[in-house]
Amino acid sequence: MSTANSRPQGPVDSSRIPRYAGPATFARLPRIDEVGSADVAVVGVPFDSGVSYRPGARFGGNAIREASRLLRPYNPAQDASPFALAQVADAGDIAANPFNIEEAVETVQAAADDLLDTGARLMTLGGDHTIALPLLRSVARKHGPVALLHFDAHLDTWDTYFGAEYTHGTPFRRAVEEGILDTSALSHVGIRGPLYGKKDLDDDEKMGFGIVTSADVMRRGVDEVAQQLRERIGDRPLYISIDIDVLDPAHAPGTGTPEAGGLTSRELLEILRGLADCHLVSADLVEVAPAYDHAEITSVAASHTAYELTTLMSRQIAQARGGE
Repeated sequence: MSTANSRPQGPVDSSRIPRYAGPATFARLPRIDEVGSADVAVVGVPFDSGVSYRPGARFGGNAIREASRLLRPYNPAQDASPFALAQVADAGDIAANPFNIEEAVETVQAAADDLLDTGARLMTLGGDHTIALPLLRSVARKHGPVALLHFDAHLDTWDTYFGAEYTHGTPFRRAVEEGILDTSALSHVGIRGPLYGKKDLDDDEKMGFGIVTSADVMRRGVDEVAQQLRERIGDRPLYISIDIDVLDPAHAPGTGTPEAGGLTSRELLEILRGLADCHLVSADLVEVAPAYDHAEITSVAASHTAYELTTLMSRQIAQARGGE
């Protein structure tokens, strides 16, 4: 990891090597083996055996990496150069068994444990939303029960699908049951679309979740929403989980379960920027299915979303070291 007296290794210089040339690491950053360790590790989980409709999110991480070639080292929206503030590196992929969900969950958790034990924070690229459960287990192992901010069209607090307890629609119910979430600070953002019944909302409320619908964001605006979220989160350790289908299909067609009436990419990015004072310990971005994408619309939105999350973490790391 970088320290206050060392200089992080940043992206490839795009004025010397064209953006379309060379390996597609996230934002053209170094691999973690090239820097030894990282403050923020960008890691892929190419796993989508937990999906209930369209498959293909196993290819999401690499699609996001390809789209991230166009990211630049200075983030004017946050007035920060994230890759100079902290060592951010691409940690490659966690290879999980596509034929055994329970084994895959254990594999992801073990790999996340190893990365977190180095002192890194995780920016995980999915993969489907099943992977949020093992990631939350790992983060809670380090920090205790965490606040959760969940951006999604769907609640993902259902009990089972076809009798299966571990799917992309169940991770947050399992997380509540396991006691790894701080149930005083749970929020969904962007929820919309039809449900199986009103009981879905009742069950979700009993678990402790508050809901900001996509219509709420439209009517109240991003600043008010971000303020409400900051108040709910407080100074607790925060995990952010983002399903790209929180965006309207106009902004993210390449996903497994699209719903009309979602957030714009601008709204999502602005809400995230409004969380700069929150203690973000790790994050994931899931459900990018490039086979249903065109012109890289979805993967571009996802790469910018991961960039904002990475910037938030890098700024906080630098502030803790007294370096920003």
